[in-house]
Amino acid sequence: MFRISKLVTGVAAAGLALTLGACGAGDPTAAKGSDGSKTAALRIGVTAYNMTSFITAGKEGMEAYAKANNIQLLWNSANDDVNTQAGQVDQFVNAGVDAIIVIPVQADSLGPQVEAANAKGIPILDVNAKLNNAALKASVQPDDVAAGAAEMQMMADKLGGKGNIVVLQGPIGQSGQIDRQTGIDQTLKKYPDIKVLAQDTANWDRDQAVNRMGNWISAFNGQIDGVVSQNDDMGIGALQAMKEAGISKPVVGIDGIEDGLNAVKSGEFIGTMLQNGTVELSAGLAVAAALAKKEDVNTKPVYNMPQITQANVDVAMQHVVTKRSDFLAQLPDLTAKNLKTGNIADEGIPAAS
Repeated sequence: MFRISKLVTGVAAAGLALTLGACGAGDPTAAKGSDGSKTAALRIGVTAYNMTSFITAGKEGMEAYAKANNIQLLWNSANDDVNTQAGQVDQFVNAGVDAIIVIPVQADSLGPQVEAANAKGIPILDVNAKLNNAALKASVQPDDVAAGAAEMQMMADKLGGKGNIVVLQGPIGQSGQIDRQTGIDQTLKKYPDIKVLAQDTANWDRDQAVNRMGNWISAFNGQIDGVVSQNDDMGIGALQAMKEAGISKPVVGIDGIEDGLNAVKSGEFIGTMLQNGTVELSAGLAVAAALAKKEDVNTKPVYNMPQITQANVDVAMQHVVTKRSDFLAQLPDLTAKNLKTGNIADEGIPAAS
């Protein structure tokens, strides 16, 4: 069975990690056009904050789109380090790539790098997480505020509008953390009888969440009624900590990674918000390619996450796990269609009940 695992990849300062998405045989910089001539492949650089389960799935989506559209991906992980990510963008600019995609470590970063890319005429865009920079040529983002509000609503419904919760946050200062927290807080305002015992970052990381949750279990001595996690990986970490402590409390997450969907199916998660990295990052690459080719394209499409419960989890599982190869095979066409309609999250998931 396909399983998304957390990977740690990086790049030495002297070079770039290259993922080939071109169609040529033996020559990664060229492919034959329909008339038999060779057409140069687009070279698009990608730097991601880290290789979480979500980003790992998204990379596969980008690779599928790249293979079908004569694109070379130059892929880097910044390992949650702003300076590393700045150096990676600098390398892309110096290499003269056709476009640059940033999945940023922090929202307030990379100002000089964006300026340098623009000075060279290289379109640069943020995908999945925001850079606070008006000079970007495009931005492909999820509605994280709506996702945070919806996951908190699921928990409020489960608790009957009262109880004590803890909140596992993403990296402080990253747009996903900020916006998901905003959504959580919006819903909490409607439920004065729900108390937040503690909230802190586990940096989207499962292992860090195990430790954070373990400390909270010790500190609050049976008072915790539910766990609101800003992503599935941290929610899975919270489940592990509770199992080790011999307790069981409802958990809700965001992203819809394989382990999160399995937890929804088993009932250990009450639900999640599906942010299919495969779909979202493929859309980001499609926008970058259109900009590189100077084509008309929606430069600010929004990814609206569908809610996943036991009622519709089986379809989501097919796309993420059980029929993933089939899903990846049709992803390039799906991405192109969705970019035209404007609903870049559309993958045929039925509504949750």
